Amino acid sequence: MMDDTNHWVFGYGSLIYKVDFPYLQREVASIRGWERRFWQGSHDHRGTPEAPGRVLTIIPSPDRECLGMAYLVEHEVFEHLDYREKNGYERREIGIRMRDSGDQVEGLVYFAARDNPAWMGPAPIARIARHIERSHGPSGSNRDYLFDLAKALRALGADDPHVFELERALRIVLEQTSGGL
Repeated sequence: MMDDTNHWVFGYGSLIYKVDFPYLQREVASIRGWERRFWQGSHDHRGTPEAPGRVLTIIPSPDRECLGMAYLVEHEVFEHLDYREKNGYERREIGIRMRDSGDQVEGLVYFAARDNPAWMGPAPIARIARHIERSHGPSGSNRDYLFDLAKALRALGADDPHVFELERALRIVLEQTSGGL
């Protein structure tokens, strides 16, 4: 339920596992018609302006369901979230379905549109994996972002071919460059 003070926010990336904000309620949830892609540049968290990392956005995909976490937050939390998601992300209203109850609520999601300055777009999985392997920023390594996300998605029981294929490709890159993890 959205009102003047409380809003649902859907997290599909680091908002699933890196919860650095207060919330009133948290539930496993999904959004229909969207899927994750590592197509957004990160100049401020998992990379630098000179060497941006690659992080998630969502893209329209009519037959897919994107599993993540929904948080009921007070309006003041958006000051923090807007700062955290500042590098090309914008808020969008979206329908969120709670997994346990099946309830549908209106909420907000941060996504990066193709016309934002940090957009990197699609690339072959092996190229994205090599990019992620060498990227690092103030919030840590880009590879930790991918590995933490994959772990969190497995814990939720999510099926995400893009993320899991990219995780496998990154492990291969790491084996080739450093003899393994």
